[in-house]
Amino acid sequence: MGVRWLRVLPFGIHLHHHFHGYAGGYVGVGVAALLSWAGLPGPGEAALITAAVFAAHGHLDLVELILVAWAGATVGGVAGWIVGLKGGRAIVTAGRPARRARLHALERGERFYARFGLVAVLFTPSWLAGVVRMRSSRYLPANAIAALLWSAGYAVAAYFAGPPVVEQVRDLGSKLFVIVPAVVVLVVAGEAFRRRRHRAVH
Repeated sequence: MGVRWLRVLPFGIHLHHHFHGYAGGYVGVGVAALLSWAGLPGPGEAALITAAVFAAHGHLDLVELILVAWAGATVGGVAGWIVGLKGGRAIVTAGRPARRARLHALERGERFYARFGLVAVLFTPSWLAGVVRMRSSRYLPANAIAALLWSAGYAVAAYFAGPPVVEQVRDLGSKLFVIVPAVVVLVVAGEAFRRRRHRAVH
């Protein structure tokens, strides 16, 4: 059973595309990818791996699966970036205690993202790019490319190698997802502690 999509283009041209497989599989992967890239770790990788295994058995189409996952991840990445830009930075900079240290840490984060744009976007939560105010002209293309690498990487690996190999990659990605923000927090806390000691001595 397939799902048929209809697109209306300029000049009244209609394009029909018939997706191979179960509609729920594609929808589930797209939603899970969106949630993961918006900042919720876990569901995107699990759904994509499962769907790719189904694709290996002929129940879904691999290329279409990658495209759906890429679309969901791209949208989710933009949503997370906007949340970080509008709300996350305000939370990080709120309050007076150690505010200068926090601002200094944000400046370091901005330089990190400016230097390692695509890599930073691929291995860190999308909201963190918003917190450090990564420009849309840099973030949007980096987010789209990173989402494609993520979608194709997990899907192709699960399709050909199966879940056991991909689980190792997923574990590494999950650890990086937690470690990088934790390092940012530690840097902020360390800078605040250093400045407090410096004031106490002088």
